Amino acid sequence: MKGILATLITVVLSGVLCGATFAKPDNVEGVNVPQGRIPQEIKDNKYPRTYYPNTERLAKDEMRITAIGTGMPNQSPSNVAASFLVELGNGDAFLFDLGTGATDRLAGLEVDYSKLDKVFASHLHTDHVGDVASLWVSGWLNGRYTPLHVYGPSGATPELGSKAHIDHLRDAWAWDVTSRAGTLPNKGGEIVAHEFDFSKTAVIYDKNGVKIKTFPAIHIRDGSVSYRLDWNGLSFVFGGDSVPNKWFAKEAKGADVVVHECFFTPEQWMTIAGFPYKEAYWVTSQIHTPAEAFGKLMSMVEPRMAVAYHYWNHRDIELEIFERVRKTYDGPLTMSDDLTVLNVTKDHIEVREVTFNHESWPMGTSKEWDTAPRSEPATGLMSDWLNKGKLEGMVPAPTQSIE
Repeated sequence: MKGILATLITVVLSGVLCGATFAKPDNVEGVNVPQGRIPQEIKDNKYPRTYYPNTERLAKDEMRITAIGTGMPNQSPSNVAASFLVELGNGDAFLFDLGTGATDRLAGLEVDYSKLDKVFASHLHTDHVGDVASLWVSGWLNGRYTPLHVYGPSGATPELGSKAHIDHLRDAWAWDVTSRAGTLPNKGGEIVAHEFDFSKTAVIYDKNGVKIKTFPAIHIRDGSVSYRLDWNGLSFVFGGDSVPNKWFAKEAKGADVVVHECFFTPEQWMTIAGFPYKEAYWVTSQIHTPAEAFGKLMSMVEPRMAVAYHYWNHRDIELEIFERVRKTYDGPLTMSDDLTVLNVTKDHIEVREVTFNHESWPMGTSKEWDTAPRSEPATGLMSDWLNKGKLEGMVPAPTQSIE
């Protein structure tokens, strides 16, 4: 019986491998999608109940916002750390924060990594920028052939600013990045910091009809900000960590989608994390925005859709947070968890959840990635004595030209 089963497995695998083609995305109206996946046009706002990645064509006047991660630094399997992906009908894509674990969710979305070259960081906590290095390298491997650009605030001193943070990442991962030289496109191995003054309200990005403005946030120390993106008559506001403040109340006023943290109660934090009340109150109510304060802020801002995040979405926690929000805010509200997705047009907002294949692969590299300039492969980086430790005759000869 075992022999028959082994034969069947061999036959099936042989058929799969013989029929396989090299992993390359299909290009559908200028958008790279996984091979064989043809996105469909959504008509009359009739969206499927769930969003399966790369099955829907984003309309020219549409914005899609995906909550990649909505959790904490002490994350759980169901809540990775903070990150929101904004995709626009003009083909642009923007990441707002990229906390630890977020790149796992991006992999499930089978994204076009060549488009994920812009990260806007709200501040330098690990649950907001912990996966920047991961995207830098994984995006490079999976199709990005241009530098990764990271926009982020200054700090009280230069060493506490975003540029110093990125410079240290570059130094810390020198072993990794230099060892991939030649195999991967040269430019994709670069990471560029765009540091701006955290204390100023200013437009820091203005390209292709997209404007992104930054303004100060209040969170523990100097160097936290929030963002507003405006494009084609639609607007998205992203708040990292902050207590309610005058800048957010002004800049988020009347925006289409407003994302802001909505934190635990001290008692919930004591239950979750075991903190004594004094420390639990400090964390939940003096450096973050608790639920009642979130509601008051949204009542001032009056968005088309308020989005609450930055808490564990477990039912015993979420329902109490929701009830507290509703004491102070009665407008449109999404209690976001990981992989909540919002499709936004001028006359409609659709809120759903993403479903993806947990066995999914990257969509594959494009022809542009294949032909992007490369230097010589990373040879000569090992000591002679180490290189002489190879066992000869172990590796099969190539079956195709490698010249």
